[in-house]
Amino acid sequence: MAKAIKKELTPKQLEELLTILKKRFENNMDRHKGLNWLNIEGKIKANKAKSWSLNEMERTGGEPDVTGYDKKTGEYIFTDCSPESPKDRRSLCYDREALNTRKEFKPANAATDMAQEMGVTILTEEEYRALQNTGNFDTKTSSWVQTPAAIRKLGGAIFCDRRYNTVFVYHNGAESYYAARGFRASLKI
Repeated sequence: MAKAIKKELTPKQLEELLTILKKRFENNMDRHKGLNWLNIEGKIKANKAKSWSLNEMERTGGEPDVTGYDKKTGEYIFTDCSPESPKDRRSLCYDREALNTRKEFKPANAATDMAQEMGVTILTEEEYRALQNTGNFDTKTSSWVQTPAAIRKLGGAIFCDRRYNTVFVYHNGAESYYAARGFRASLKI
């Protein structure tokens, strides 16, 4: 039986994460105009499960940063802001169904499974485009995005990237995977 993963940070891990996030927050104020770090830090400290998920975003190369605030729920939105698709979340097919259909050369995991294990949400196309309005992301890589059920039912999945100063949306078989394709995620705290 597999050992259960403890989804809680030690006080030291939490302080290390907060130091990284605060520095990134201060260095990228254009992503979150009008938001106050102390309020955000308080939310992170108050939610152990979500602070663990946020650390997973960081640990896998996502470089999460605050990209918004949901006034309805009072939650801050963290999004992967790494220049390229997070390094430790690449070479994944889209979902478990796609992974199960591969006969040979199966990747280690599926994007939707990994996101669920991390406690995060894969970006929608709309969220991906909004992120691209804050900078140039995925100029050498691509990222799976949430795929509409009608497309997925037919065996496909969609992904996005930025080339020629334009955000492109493409399709592929959901079972495909590439070393340069991963996924970007968001987390509300």
